[in-house]
Amino acid sequence: MNVSVILKIVVAFAGLLPVFLCSAQAAIIVDHTRISEFDQITSQVIADIQAGFSIFYGHTSHGSQLVTGMDMLLAEDSRLVYNNGEGTLQLYEISDDLGEYGDTSWAAITRSYLNNASYDFNVVIWSWCGGAGYDTEAGLQAYLDKFTELENQYPGVTFVYMTGHLNGTGEDDTIWRNNQMIRSYCAINNKVLYDFADIESYNPEGIYYEYETDACNWCYDWCSTHTCPTCVLCAHSHCFNCYQKGKGFWWMMARLTGWTPVSDVDDENPKLPGRFTLEQNYPNPFNPSTTIEYTLGEASSVTIDIYNLLGEKVTNLVSARKPAGTYTIQWNGADRFGRAVSSGIYFCLLRTDGYTETRRMVLSK
Repeated sequence: MNVSVILKIVVAFAGLLPVFLCSAQAAIIVDHTRISEFDQITSQVIADIQAGFSIFYGHTSHGSQLVTGMDMLLAEDSRLVYNNGEGTLQLYEISDDLGEYGDTSWAAITRSYLNNASYDFNVVIWSWCGGAGYDTEAGLQAYLDKFTELENQYPGVTFVYMTGHLNGTGEDDTIWRNNQMIRSYCAINNKVLYDFADIESYNPEGIYYEYETDACNWCYDWCSTHTCPTCVLCAHSHCFNCYQKGKGFWWMMARLTGWTPVSDVDDENPKLPGRFTLEQNYPNPFNPSTTIEYTLGEASSVTIDIYNLLGEKVTNLVSARKPAGTYTIQWNGADRFGRAVSSGIYFCLLRTDGYTETRRMVLSK
């Protein structure tokens, strides 16, 4: 799911060295909608990334997909070099992950590296193995709380949150709830999120596969009719999945330099012909009902769902194919059974054939 709500982080430069602030102004969300923007990254931005960042990355086999993707991209473009001496991006990997059921042993490992004067890490990334697929709400909250605690303790370091990989169970299972919980937290608290699962969920045309797995079966279908790069091994998955994730990684690093893709600049004129938009609901906060406006740049299948903070689907407002145009719909603060929901924060998720967007809504009774 794309929670590409509000994308910016404040980054200042002293020479080429980024100074990261403890509280970013807005979230940076790496999802499937951002992959196509990889080609906008200029040589200067790549040079800024290589000169300005030293990354600590804790992962096991699933997390290695990002690195495999980086290698695939390097084979195509020599500018994307890393770990090749001074002036190249530094990526330090250890074999570990975020665990399960509230295990936060990775936090002590992180501190040991950040406190070691031999290293100068300014970005920390931890990936999931399978834990996000069956962890409890309390376990997920322990992960989020501990990550935020580390952010507060190391204000000069950017911490990258991550969703867990798909397991084929769709939107009514634990992995969806947990990933939604991570997405919601990052959107509300202006975090940097690498949405691992979202990249697995959509092909380059924006077609959504609710019951996809980490094997990325749509990748096989896509590459049967399109030219795709190859690799020696993409752990658990198809090489094209790794390739897409490598692009997402470089896009994220470019955003951390302060670079802005053209599509974000265009968002200043969101109703240009051909654009898809989901406007902020009004009023917001609201009681008892609110109006949601959206624009389809071309004919498309569209769904609009409401989720709560736990990532649970509250109700569906739209599920149809519609012609291009601007539409409005109201939500009266009721769930799918017509029962009034409690006060709190909710998310409106728009999905079309090639676009997703999320807006945060506050019901105040």
